Amino acid sequence: MLPFRSEIRNSPTQATIKIFLSDESLDERIKKHLGHFKEIEEIELRESIGQNRVGENITVFLKEGIDINKMKQSIDSSLWWYFEEDLVD
Repeated sequence: MLPFRSEIRNSPTQATIKIFLSDESLDERIKKHLGHFKEIEEIELRESIGQNRVGENITVFLKEGIDINKMKQSIDSSLWWYFEEDLVD
């Protein structure tokens, strides 16, 4: 099982990036890890609704004018690095 999955979600008000962790106990640590991105306006932990989903997700709101596709790639790369480092320790 992969340590995380991320998706771009479009809503009427603002596109977001949702991150689903396979280990929900890491939600707060990952939220803190993502705090170093200056392009992120806000990060929230939210209850997931839907089939075959984890109980919570991390929802990332970007500042205005930020390319959501590039940010998703940056976040994904950062999370892969985070989990690879964690597995080595």
